[in-house]
This record gives sequence, C-alpha cells and structure tokens, in this order.
Amino acid sequence: MENKNKLAFGRQNYILMLAGIAVLIIGFVIMSMDKETFGFGDLGLTVGPVIVMIGFIIEFFAILRKPNK
Repeated sequence: MENKNKLAFGRQNYILMLAGIAVLIIGFVIMSMDKETFGFGDLGLTVGPVIVMIGFIIEFFAILRKPNK
C-alpha cells in the first residue's frame, strides 16, 4: 500500500528552499538600504541584485535536487 502522506520534496529540499527565501529577503533589504536617488548606488545596482540572483539559484537547486530515500 502506498503512503498517502508522502511529501513531494525531502527534508533537505525544504531546508534549501528556506535558505533561498532568506537570501532573497536579505538581497531585497540590501537594495532598499541604498541612500542614492532612485537606488542608483552600489547597493541598489550591484550588491543587492547579485544576492537576489544567488537566492534564485539556491531555489532552483532546491526544487531540482532529488530527495534521499
């Protein structure tokens, strides 16, 4: 009989997803801390977007990673 309560992802996948969400939030907070007009400073144009991109890459790998059985 098949287990009806089986989740789509494993524990490691969910941990990676939470880590990716945390990195995304940190990136958006860094972008919002830029004091230049319209966010044209170093934080708004380089540092924040790079961290957000890293967060999306973590999310991508969290979804594609096969759970351990």
